[in-house]
Amino acid sequence: MSIKLNAQSGGSVALDAPTQTTSSADVTLKLPVADGSAGQVLMTDGSGNLSWTTPSKIIQVVSTTKTDTFSSSTVNQMVDITGLSATITPTSTSSKVLILYDLNMSGSELFFIQLVRGSTNIKIGNSDSGNRIECTAGGDFQSQNADKVSVLAGSFLDSPNTTSATTYKIQGRVYNSGSSFSVNKPNSDTNATYTGRSASTITLMEVAA
Repeated sequence: MSIKLNAQSGGSVALDAPTQTTSSADVTLKLPVADGSAGQVLMTDGSGNLSWTTPSKIIQVVSTTKTDTFSSSTVNQMVDITGLSATITPTSTSSKVLILYDLNMSGSELFFIQLVRGSTNIKIGNSDSGNRIECTAGGDFQSQNADKVSVLAGSFLDSPNTTSATTYKIQGRVYNSGSSFSVNKPNSDTNATYTGRSASTITLMEVAA
């Protein structure tokens, strides 16, 4: 059975029921009390009540790829890894920002990196005592050859709650005096045939909430 609606100037629209419902049950669908906004879709609560909702979607993508190299031996503070930052301007305060990053790194000893929004470290490790370093990720290269490059990759879903331009960046530091880390190259950087250079990336995606 179908319900047929005739257009004023010709043509019609019909709503057809299925040949048979599940277990031959009666199904009642209750429409919303008002029209939705542009781009919204009908969603059911599983009990026949329909409502308008905005589907989650990727609104924009911003990505920065660092192809040059970087090295640091700073011990006492995090330093910006130059070229590993990206800026996004959310279209709504309710939007979330998905940050994806992958870094090709090498080091002579312990080092740490952190993901920063502006000047705020937005993803930290366990800092339950004073001697812990708040960081996003870390590596221990004491037992590895300094000619090797390893990948540090991760993601974080942030809620910046703003429509202003927002910059995300990667910072790094080493743990001990005299040690160092490098980005996009082996820490020894011998230019030997068995060593290579690479690229690192940070990508921002605005996700509609």
